[in-house]
Amino acid sequence: METEVEMEMETDASRRWSNATEPWPDYLEPSDREQYRRYRKRQSYGSSFLSREKSPIHRLEGRVLYDEKEASLYPSPTLFLEDIKQEVESFDAGGLEASPGRHTSSMKKKGTYSDKKSPQFEDRLGTGTQSLHPFLKTAKEEADEISDSGETTFARFASILDSSLQGFISFPDLILQFENTCREVSELLREEATGRHRVIEDRFMRQKAQMLLDEAATWSLLWYLFGKGIEDNLGDIIVSPSTSQQEVRDFVMLDHTAQLCLRVVQWLEDLASKAVDFDKKVKGWYTGSYLHKSGVWHQTQRLLRKKSGSSMLVHHLDFDAPTREQARIHPEDQKQEQALLEDVWVLLRAGRLKEACDLCRSAGQAWRAATLCGNGGYDACPSIEALRKMGKNRTLQAIELESGLGYQRRLWKWSCYCASEKISEQDAGRYEAAIFAAQCSNLKRLLPVCTDWESACWALVKSWLDIQVDLELVRLQQSKSEQIKNNGAEPDGNDALGDLSMEGSSGPDVWPRQVLDQQPRDIQTLFQKLHSGDLVPEAVCRGCKEQHRQIEMNLMVGDVSHLLDLLRAWITPPSNDNTGSRPHGHPQMIRFGAHLVLVLRHILPDDVKDAFQEKLQLIGDLILNTYAIFLFTQRREELVGVYASQLAPYLCVELYVHMMELRLNDSVHVKYKIFRSAMEYLPFFPGEASKGCVSEILDRVLMRSREVKPSTRHVKTEDPGEQHREGCLEKATTVQWLCFTPPSTISDSELVKAELLARALQHSNILFREFALISIWRTTKMPVGAHMLLSYLAEPLKQPTELLLSLEHHNVSENLKEFQDWREYYACDALYRNWLKIEMDNEDVSPIELSSEEREKAAVAARQALNASLSLLERKYTPWLTGIQDMPQDTIEGEWLELDGIAMFRLSSGDCLQPDATACTALTSALYACAGELATERQLSVDISICTGDEYCINVVLRCTALKGDGIGPCTAEDGGLLASVMAAAFKGELEHFEEGVALEVFQLDASYINKEGFREAPAKFIVQGLCRRCCIPELILRCMQIRISLADLPDGVHQFHNELVELIASPDSGLHRLFSQQQLQEFLLLEREFCIRSMEAEEESSIDATSY
Repeated sequence: METEVEMEMETDASRRWSNATEPWPDYLEPSDREQYRRYRKRQSYGSSFLSREKSPIHRLEGRVLYDEKEASLYPSPTLFLEDIKQEVESFDAGGLEASPGRHTSSMKKKGTYSDKKSPQFEDRLGTGTQSLHPFLKTAKEEADEISDSGETTFARFASILDSSLQGFISFPDLILQFENTCREVSELLREEATGRHRVIEDRFMRQKAQMLLDEAATWSLLWYLFGKGIEDNLGDIIVSPSTSQQEVRDFVMLDHTAQLCLRVVQWLEDLASKAVDFDKKVKGWYTGSYLHKSGVWHQTQRLLRKKSGSSMLVHHLDFDAPTREQARIHPEDQKQEQALLEDVWVLLRAGRLKEACDLCRSAGQAWRAATLCGNGGYDACPSIEALRKMGKNRTLQAIELESGLGYQRRLWKWSCYCASEKISEQDAGRYEAAIFAAQCSNLKRLLPVCTDWESACWALVKSWLDIQVDLELVRLQQSKSEQIKNNGAEPDGNDALGDLSMEGSSGPDVWPRQVLDQQPRDIQTLFQKLHSGDLVPEAVCRGCKEQHRQIEMNLMVGDVSHLLDLLRAWITPPSNDNTGSRPHGHPQMIRFGAHLVLVLRHILPDDVKDAFQEKLQLIGDLILNTYAIFLFTQRREELVGVYASQLAPYLCVELYVHMMELRLNDSVHVKYKIFRSAMEYLPFFPGEASKGCVSEILDRVLMRSREVKPSTRHVKTEDPGEQHREGCLEKATTVQWLCFTPPSTISDSELVKAELLARALQHSNILFREFALISIWRTTKMPVGAHMLLSYLAEPLKQPTELLLSLEHHNVSENLKEFQDWREYYACDALYRNWLKIEMDNEDVSPIELSSEEREKAAVAARQALNASLSLLERKYTPWLTGIQDMPQDTIEGEWLELDGIAMFRLSSGDCLQPDATACTALTSALYACAGELATERQLSVDISICTGDEYCINVVLRCTALKGDGIGPCTAEDGGLLASVMAAAFKGELEHFEEGVALEVFQLDASYINKEGFREAPAKFIVQGLCRRCCIPELILRCMQIRISLADLPDGVHQFHNELVELIASPDSGLHRLFSQQQLQEFLLLEREFCIRSMEAEEESSIDATSY
C-alpha cells in the first residue's frame, strides 16, 4: 500500500514537472522564450492588432477592396492609393508586430506602462468638460482629426484646463486628468511606432511617448503632494489604549517630513503598480501569472529520489536547507526560484504586499509569504488606508500592552536585517536579499537591485520613512516607561528597552548602527545619494539629470523658485537671443511648463506661495506667453484664449495685438478663431483688473494699424501709388475685426455687437478722411481701402439700429451720418473712375474705328457720374460733411487746437521726393506764411521733422489757439478753420515760397483739443472734416467739369448740364467758392471756357447738318 502511494506521488510530481519543463514551441522568437518558460504564454498581439484597426490608416484592415462610398471620402486619388498601399503592407506584416516601449524601470521585461486607450476615454474626459465652450469643443474635434496622436495633447489639455477654470472640476481632479491624458496619448504613439515608419520617425515617436510618460509621472507626484487631501476621520476603528499603528498614523500626520516621505512612497508605488497593470492589460503575460506550485523544487526532488546528483546538492527540501547545509538546489529550480523572487520584488516595489503573498502561496512557498507579513500579518505602511484595512486590531493591542509599543515590529525588522545580511554573504540571490532589506531599511542590500531612478528613490525614501517611524515608536515607549517610573511602579522587563541589547546598536539601543548610518539626514542628503555613483547604479545617476526628474526633485524639496528657473531656462529663449520670444524648447515641455505654472498658482497653499508669489507671477507669465506664441505658430489660434486669460493684462493685450497683426491677411476663418477665442475668454469692457479686455485689444490694433511702419517704407519707384493703396488696404482690413459677430454664448452679446459696430463706424470715418485725401488724384485706380470698408460695414448696417443708436459715448448718430456721406462720395468717385477708364480706352482707338456702342457706353457712364456728383453737391438741407458739432461744451479760451499727421512730398509726375533738413525748413516757412496775419493772432506754430521709421516721410504738427467759431462754440464756417486752410494749400501743392509742383500726400492725420497743460482732451474732427471739404469738393466739381466737356459733343449734352455747376459755385448760399484755391478757380474757368467752345462747335455742326439735310 505504501509503495503504491509513493509511486502515485512520484508519478504526479513527475507529471507536474513535465508540464513545468515543457519545451517551448518552435515558432517562438528567442526573446519570447524566457517569457514562455515563465508564464506559459507568449505575448498577445490581439490588443495591438485591434488598435490598428481603429487607427485612420488601418480602419479598413481585413478587407481587400474599397467600395465607392469609402473611396469618395478621400480628398484626392493619391491619398486613396496610398491608403491601399499601406493596407497591402499590413497584410504582408501579418499584424503580429509587438509595440515596442522604452523600459524605464528595473522591470525590463515588463515594458513601459500606460493605460490602454479605450472607447470610454471621451466619457472619462467628459466628466470635467461637459460645459466647455462649444467653439473649443469643435476645435478639439477638428484638431484630433487632422493631427497625429502627439499633437492632440494640446487640444485635450486646453479642454481640461478650461473646465477647471470655469469651476466644473477641481484642480486635484484636473491633475489626474492631465496624467491620464499623457498616458493615453503616449500609448497611441507607441502603437504607431511599430516599424511601419522610417527608423528615425519611429525613434522620434518613441521619444515623444517616453516624454509623455515622464510627464504623467510628474503630474502624479503633484497630485500626491498637493492634490491628495488628508483624511483624519477614522470613525470607530480607533482603540484605546492606542496601538503602534495608530501612533504611527498620528506621527505621520503631524510631522511634515514623514508626511512628505509617505506621499512620495505612495507615488512611486503607484507608478510601479500601473506598470504591472499595463503588463496585465496589454500583454499576454504579467507578473505573478505562474502555474500552481511552480515554486516547488521539482528537479531537486527528482534527483533526491534517485539519490543522484553532485555533492553540492541539498539533502533536504525545507527552505532553510541551502543555508543550513551550505549547498544549492538544482540549477533549473534555482532559475525558477530567482524568477519568482524577481516578481515578488516587483510586487513589493508596487506596494502590492497581498499579491506578493498570494504569489508565494500559489507557487508552493507559503513560508515565504509568512516572512513578508511577519509583522503580525498586517501592513506596516503608516498610512490611513493601511489602518482602515486593519480595523480594530485587538490582537495587536493585546501584544503591545504586554510587550511594549512596537516591540513585535522591531523583532521582525531585526530578523529581516539578519536574513538580508546572511543571504548576501552567501550570494544566495540579490532579489531575495533585497526583499528582506526592504523590510528593515538596509540600503546596502537594497540599492543594488534598483536599476532606475524611481526604484532607487523609492528605496531611499521608504527606508528613511521606516527609520523615522521606528525612532518615534522608541521615543513613545521611552516616554511611557518614564511615566510608569514616575508613578512609582516597576516597569515590566519587556517594557525596558535597555534589555534589548543588540550588537552594534546605536542611539536608542534598538537599531543597528550600519542601518542608521545609511539613512539620509534630510531630503537634500537623500538626493545627493541618488547622484552618488558609489551607492547607486550609473543609470540612476543619469536619471537624475533628466528634465522631469529634476522637476520632481524640486517639487519634493518644495523649491518652487528653483523649479521656475529651470523651466525658464528650458522653455524661453536666452537673453542674448535677438529673434524675439520665439519658443526654443521641446513642444511637449513648453506645454507642460505652462500647465504646471497654472496648477501651482491655484493649488499651492497661500503660506507656501507667499515666499515666491512675485516670481511665480513673472516667470509664469513668461512661460504662458511662450506657450501661447507656440500655439499660434502651430495654427492653433482657437486654444490661445484659455492661456491668454491667465496672463497679466498688459501681456494679454500685447499677445492678441501681435496675433491680429500677423494674421491680418489670413482667411476669415482663421481671423474669426482669434476673435472668438478673445471674446469667450476675456471680458469685453474693462473692469476686471486681473485680465486684459477685448476693447483695449481692439483699440491697440486700430491705433497701430494707422502707424507708418518701417516695413511699409515708400521708396522711389515707378508706381508709388500702388504702395499707398497697399497701406490703405491694410488699414481697412483691420476694421474687419470689429465686424465679426460675437458668439451668443457670452453675456450681453447684443450690446457687445452694437459696441463693435459703433467703434467700426467711428474708425471707418477716420480712415475715409485719410483715404479721400490720398485718392484726389485723377487716375483710374480705385481707392480699394475705402471700398473694402464699405463692404465690411454693408451687412452689419442692415440689421436693426435701435440698440446702436442708444449708445451715447460714441456719437453714433453723427458717425452714422458721416458714414453715409462718405458712402455717397465714394460712389461718385467710383463712377468717375469708371468713366475715366472707358474714356482712356476709347482714346487708344481711332475715332473712325470707334463703334457707336462704345460711344454710347462712354456717354452713359458720363451721365451716371455727373448725375451722382450733382446730387451730392446740390444737397441743400444737409450739405456734404457738415452739421457735425464735436466741440466740448466746456471749451474755454486759452486752449489749443492741434493738427498732426504723417505725409510725404510728391511731385506732379507722381514720384516721391526724399525730404532733407532744407526742405523741412522751407515747408515750415511756407506753412507759416500761408496763414498771413492770423499766424500771429492765433499764435500759430509749425513743426516739421523727418520720421524716424521712414526716411521718405515727415511729421507735420500745426498748433494754434482756439477762438469762437473755430474751436469754441458752434462752428460758423464748415471749412475746418485756420489749420485746415493752411494744410489744404499744402495738399493742393499751392504753397507760396515753396517749390512749385510739390504737394503733400498724407498717410495719417489727426486733430485734437490740447489743454493748457499740453495734454490731449478730445478729438477735433471738425478740422479734418473741413480739410476734406476743402480738398474733395473742389476736386469733385472739377471732375464734373471734365465729364461735362465729354458730353458737350452730344446733342442733349449742352442743354442738360449747361449752367448748373457755374451757378452752384457762384451762389452765395452754398459758399463753395471759398473752398477753391486760386489755381483751382483758374482751372475751373478754363474748363468752362473749353466746354462753351465745344458746345458752340457742336451746335454749329448740328445746324450745318440740318441745313444740308
